[in-house]
Amino acid sequence: MKHIRLCALLTLLLTMPALAAAEGLPGSKILGTAGAVNIEGAGGGGLLPWAFIGSYASEDEIAATVSASSVNVDDFDLKTTGLLLGFYNRVELSLAKQWLRVEPLDLTIEQHVVGAKVRLAGDTIYGTMPQLSAGVQYKRNTEAEVAFALGADDDAGVDVYIAASKVWLDAVWGRNLALNTTLRYTDANQTGLLGFGAAGQGRAIVAETSLAIFINRYWAAGIEYRQKPDNLAGVREHDWRDVFVGWFPSKAVSLVAAYADLGTIAGLKQQEGLYLSVHLNTGNLQ
Repeated sequence: MKHIRLCALLTLLLTMPALAAAEGLPGSKILGTAGAVNIEGAGGGGLLPWAFIGSYASEDEIAATVSASSVNVDDFDLKTTGLLLGFYNRVELSLAKQWLRVEPLDLTIEQHVVGAKVRLAGDTIYGTMPQLSAGVQYKRNTEAEVAFALGADDDAGVDVYIAASKVWLDAVWGRNLALNTTLRYTDANQTGLLGFGAAGQGRAIVAETSLAIFINRYWAAGIEYRQKPDNLAGVREHDWRDVFVGWFPSKAVSLVAAYADLGTIAGLKQQEGLYLSVHLNTGNLQ
């Protein structure tokens, strides 16, 4: 199964030159403002969701994004595949499946994530008010033996978040600048990959933020930071961060690469490595 997932990711990479040559897909969104898909399947950066509705669907369109990502750090390898649907630039629905390979234990942990996001107010580009969106993610860990052994209470949980995103045109040396801040209410340990909650530990509100600058219309670079709850006694959980570069050759395809620092995971320190994510976007599905 692992080889099948790797081949699927390789196939996406091999199709990129042809897709990059395309003139693009319909939709009123500016190139690059559909962003990427995060490791939990929502429209956003690599590590966290943004307020924008994923895909290039405008106010009268429905569009989809298929994604595949890999985070390879010292002792862990996280693969994610996802499907995202954007409805009328108002509602986003997403499905994702994650496979976390734990090399020291020679085992794989699987998790399913079902997400929904609704734009509440504002706009990422037009007007002075940032776009505000509320989202929810239901997560179920299907291989929770390790999580229970570490003290987790449950193999399933629900994250609720609110995000604010804004893009300023010609903001820095003539370049566009994007900022997102997300507040998440969660009890997920390592985003749920190590279960949910722990004895005596409740939910917590954690902050997540991203900052990106568009070097030109096709390239962006930035940083991400994601706070994490620290529930499991004796297994410290660190916040996550990365430095990324995004390439948007057309509306049909995008690629994000990053250097990620995930800190300590399940007692294993200094988990750092490369992140790669590929996204294929459709035109209007109506």
